[in-house]
Amino acid sequence: MPSRYYTGPISDHFDGVRFFDPHGASPKSRRDLLRWFLDRRRRGTKAKWPAWAPSPYADRPPARVEGASWRICYIGHASFLIQTAGLNILLDPVWSKRASPSRLIGPKRVNEPGVAFAALPPIDVVLVSHGHYDHLDVRTLSRIAAGHRARVITALGNDVIMRNFDRTIAAEAYDWGDRVDIGRGLAVTLAASRHWSARNLSDRNMALWASFVIETPGGRIYFVADSGYGDGDYFRTAGERYGPFKLAILPIGAYEPRWFMRDHHMNPAEAVQALIDCGGELALAHHHGTFQLTDEAIDAPLLALVAALNAAGIAPERFTALRPGQVWQL
Repeated sequence: MPSRYYTGPISDHFDGVRFFDPHGASPKSRRDLLRWFLDRRRRGTKAKWPAWAPSPYADRPPARVEGASWRICYIGHASFLIQTAGLNILLDPVWSKRASPSRLIGPKRVNEPGVAFAALPPIDVVLVSHGHYDHLDVRTLSRIAAGHRARVITALGNDVIMRNFDRTIAAEAYDWGDRVDIGRGLAVTLAASRHWSARNLSDRNMALWASFVIETPGGRIYFVADSGYGDGDYFRTAGERYGPFKLAILPIGAYEPRWFMRDHHMNPAEAVQALIDCGGELALAHHHGTFQLTDEAIDAPLLALVAALNAAGIAPERFTALRPGQVWQL
């Protein structure tokens, strides 16, 4: 019997049992996954990452940042700390050493989080995009619940995953299009994205995935955790429905081989096009340089981002790729 995390009415992206992308592709099959692993072994297409690639940065954030100013620290992979309007918000926080259900096997981080867990300021809100282990880290969320008692906002079904691990995680689950007031002039809206979700072999798409639009006194932030590009409609729709965006936070990594990853992960050229489509004024990159999930080299996303920006005639300072611990302020 598959794991059930959500029971609710049928919708244009929920069939009563599983969620689905009405404009996208189904997750790859186990046969496709086997083909990828066999191809990788036969052709030697998996780039070798260094065992350790430390960042030269390590941040010690202030307790609060008041007013309309933004202070954003890159924690690593898809994790960020946003400080504005007197609130501290974490995006997809992962402090564990592995993006895996196991502490012994699975993708292992090659650098420390950009902020030591003990150096975090008081965390008010956590946004969790979906259930994959490199985004929903229950051990980190349990530590946050114990030390910060933060409010956790996520997509339908992921709240059950969290509370099954630790009932003290204060998770609230919402659907695409739902808007959540978080106080001090801030609000969060869940937006559709082109992805999927699973924690094990029996629960594929039993929980929903989402992007987030964060309204702040300083402008709107569009955080896309994982998403394929497709025909770009989700990005254009987000810009039209929820924009304008002062900042888009977009994934640029975990994209090779393209035949396997294209439907659900963007490459840097597609991320640049997504920025254009959503009308974002500025962008920050993520999903690079911390966990090796796919076949490209550790520096490939950064090099490809530079090339894609140049090809699109976009100034490099408009789309910034930070290192863990590096801070971006506005």
